[in-house]
Amino acid sequence: MFAFAVVFQANAQDNAAGAVITFKEKSIDFGNLAQGDKVSHTFELTNTGSAPLIISNVAATCGCTVPSWPKEPIAPGKTAEIQVSFNSTGKMGKQNSVVRIYSNASEPIEKVSLISNVIPKTN
Repeated sequence: MFAFAVVFQANAQDNAAGAVITFKEKSIDFGNLAQGDKVSHTFELTNTGSAPLIISNVAATCGCTVPSWPKEPIAPGKTAEIQVSFNSTGKMGKQNSVVRIYSNASEPIEKVSLISNVIPKTN
């Protein structure tokens, strides 16, 4: 039992010494969008940890949402941006487009989202 506690404490210290993603905001609400509208948002993040942050992948929940992200390591204390675009074509009603960020951070999967309410386009 003592050995388990020592290993657990060592792992916790390793995680605390690694990369940490801190977002300026984790969601943006665009309110009402006319069907077919395209919107985008830039999520700003900071590596508040003590090791370089490496984002290995950023994945959206559907093809209507397209992310782009930095491919190079983000040094401790530095900021970076994840650009996310949403196309409301073919969508209707409340939308919550979730984007997952996979990295070497202490929390290996983070989420940001674009929220909107798609209404019929008026002519």
